[in-house]
Amino acid sequence: MSDTTKSVVLAGAVAAALAAHATVPAHAQANEKCYGVSLAGENDCAAGPGTTCAGTSKVDYQGNAWKLVPSGTCESMDLPGDRMGSLEPLKRDLPS
Repeated sequence: MSDTTKSVVLAGAVAAALAAHATVPAHAQANEKCYGVSLAGENDCAAGPGTTCAGTSKVDYQGNAWKLVPSGTCESMDLPGDRMGSLEPLKRDLPS
């Protein structure tokens, strides 16, 4: 194999490795589902009965709707009133 061919093969391998590393989805990073922290229509998914998925929560801080947040931040998020985020669905702030 010529030096030119080796260089092309090596460059291709490096490019492929960099491309594979750059395409790691954001959700694969350290995140967790946090219930009761999203504003109406801004949840990531699971908004309870009568809704389908992302963007379907009906009220702010809906307890059965979640948002992906950085791991370890859910239960310490600053929310209005005495609300707290939860790693499990909540029975508060549900649509009527």
